[in-house]
Parts: sequence; structure tokens; C-alpha cells
Amino acid sequence: MTTNSEKNSERLNYPSGSKWEDIIGYSRVVKMGNIVEMSGTTATDEDGQVQGINDPYQQTRYILGKVAKYLQMAGATMEDVIRTRIFVTDISQWEAVGRAHGEFFGDIKPTTSMVEVAKLINPELLVEIEVSAVVHS
Repeated sequence: MTTNSEKNSERLNYPSGSKWEDIIGYSRVVKMGNIVEMSGTTATDEDGQVQGINDPYQQTRYILGKVAKYLQMAGATMEDVIRTRIFVTDISQWEAVGRAHGEFFGDIKPTTSMVEVAKLINPELLVEIEVSAVVHS
């Protein structure tokens, strides 16, 4: 028999199907108990094509749409998000990124960080977002 504490510590991995997950050794989403952690997510579609080229606002919107989809796979919603980490290649574009973030999280208001990085894995990528959530039963 499995106790509630054993169930809460069960680890569930939710892959996105990206070839990089097996090569690098990671999952898009990991859920342990009621905690959901999401790997850095970029504006790439299922075919690996970058969406919103040269547009950090559109890339952020595309990413957060993917985030919502992946959260749902793990039994979570955007309302369960308690933290986002936003990595941008040009901090001068913070307002465009922030506006898109606010469209998804304006009422939820998770904690967040926005950090400029030298570059992401593909030069067409301008934004990458990590997400932490706690699912309320």
C-alpha cells in the first residue's frame, strides 16, 4: 500500500519530445508531489523553427503559450505558477517582454527575475523562460 507521503514524493517526468532531452538528459517538466518545475523554454515550435524572429514580445507570448500547455500536461495551470525566470539577450527590450508576461500573469503575479545573458543556444532566440509552480489540490 502506498501512503500519501509516498505518493507526494513520486517523481513524474513530462518530456516535450525534443531530441535534445535525451541528448542532454533532461525533461521539459518534472513534477514531484505538488511541485512542478519547468526547464528553460524558448520560442521554438515542434519542428524546431524559431517563432517571432527579431520580436521579443512575440517570442515571450509564444513561450508562455507553450508553458500553459506543458503545465496542463502535469496537472497544473498558470494560476499555480509561483515563480518565473526570464533570460533575455537584450535587456533594453525588457518592456516588450514584460508586457507579454503581464498579459499572462497580470492577475497571478508570481515572483520573477529578468536577466540579460550574452546569448542563448540559437542566435535567433531572444527570450528563454523557466517556471516553478505549486499545484493546489
